[in-house]
This record gives sequence, C-alpha cells and structure tokens, in this order.
Amino acid sequence: MNVLEIDNLSVRYDGHNAVDGINFSVKEGDLLGIVGPNGAGKTTLFRAILGLQNYTGDIKLFGYSGKHYYPLLPLIGYVSQKVNFEQNFPATVKEVVSMGIISEKKLHKGATLLQNCGCCWNRIYKKIEKSDERAIEALKTVGLESLSERRIGELSGGELQRVFIAKALVKDPVLLILDEPVTGVDVETQNKFYNILKKINTENKITIVWSSHDLEAISNLANRVACMNRKLFFHGEKEEFFSNKDLLKTYTESAMQMHMHHHD
Repeated sequence: MNVLEIDNLSVRYDGHNAVDGINFSVKEGDLLGIVGPNGAGKTTLFRAILGLQNYTGDIKLFGYSGKHYYPLLPLIGYVSQKVNFEQNFPATVKEVVSMGIISEKKLHKGATLLQNCGCCWNRIYKKIEKSDERAIEALKTVGLESLSERRIGELSGGELQRVFIAKALVKDPVLLILDEPVTGVDVETQNKFYNILKKINTENKITIVWSSHDLEAISNLANRVACMNRKLFFHGEKEEFFSNKDLLKTYTESAMQMHMHHHD
C-alpha cells in the first residue's frame, strides 16, 4: 500500500492554479525529493496534504481519502521552510522538542486507522514514555542532546532547524515532510542535516517527502524524484531524472525564469 497518493490535485489562488492537476504516489520507505523553482507550488502542496489548504482532486494517506485521514495527521512530522521563534521565548531546547509529543488519545485514533488498513506499524503502539526521555532520544538523532537545557533563543539558525526536526521526530512519525529545511544555513550544517536525513530514513524507517533546490543532495540521498512547476513534469526513479538532459535543462530554465520574475 502507498503511504501517500495524490490524484489530480489542484489549488487555485487569485484566479490561477498554484498547483495544477498533479498526480504522484509515495511508497513506504521512500525518500522522495521534490524539486522545482520558488513559486512552483511545493509549499502549497504540503499545506494541502496537511489539511491546511482547500483543494480539488484527491489526497489519500494509507488508502484513506479526504477528511477520513485526518486522524492520521498527528502521525505526520512537518518542518516548514522558515522556522520563526521569538528570541526571548522562555523555553529550553528539550521543552520545545517535547511540544511535539502527542496525546495517547490522538495516537490511538491514527494507530487504529493504520491497523484497520493492514498497516500494523508496531512503533506507533509504543506506550508514551516520560516526555524527557523521548525528547532526549529525538535530540540524539539530530546530534543536539548536549544542548537540551539551552534556551531556544541562544541557538544558531542551523541548530534551531535541527531542534524542529527533533520536534517532528519525537512522535515517531509514519511520514516526515520537510519544506526546504536548510534554506539559509551554512554548508557544514547542511551536510550534518543530510546525514541525519539518511539516518532517519534508513534506521528509523521513516518515509520522507523533502523539497529542496540542492540537486546534488537530492541525487545523493533520494531514491525517487518529483519535479514540479505548478504542474508535475516528472515523477520516478532518481537515476531516470538525473540521466535525462532535457528534464534537467527544463528544470534549470524554469528555475531561472522564476528567479528573474521575482527580481523584476
């Protein structure tokens, strides 16, 4: 069974399609890299999947369609492109990560749906341990356990981004959605993030959908690629995408056009 299925999905803003009739699916264990220029509709797509955006077409999670999959949404981890946090917010790193832990009631509803469709993922049925332990475990995954007691306002941009990845991981999600999560951070921090991403996918067995402009990182880490600019013009194995010069040329040209448009 597919973790996620998108069927003829469109989203309209101000009389034009921000997302225009796209179709693709994500299998369990996939690390899908979504590429496309700024304004291509990637964030809008993610908002639709998360139930934050009206759309036409159909979205299925584990075979459940539309509002029927809403109890599964707490089991999706999401990290947005821009993490904004008040500099003086009186919370530690560990406390912020603990905010990602969901109640047993919410956990149970989503887990029941998975069980009913034949996806018995044992990790979802773990008893919720003391939140401190879960938070530290998630911080270890992203390499920040040593900063667990530090104030959130004292972190660098890259550290802050990893805290929010830990916050998304603390509930052991069945699907992790990352919207250009390393925008504006240095190369060393990006490389740390890419190592974390691979670890989450292979060791934690978490299916990942990740949008990025970094084609080299997508080539190294993803097993499948979707390329979109409002419409979807490729979805398949990464080897097929990166060996197709016409596709790469189309992607580069559309990215440049969008870049020029934003600077007009």
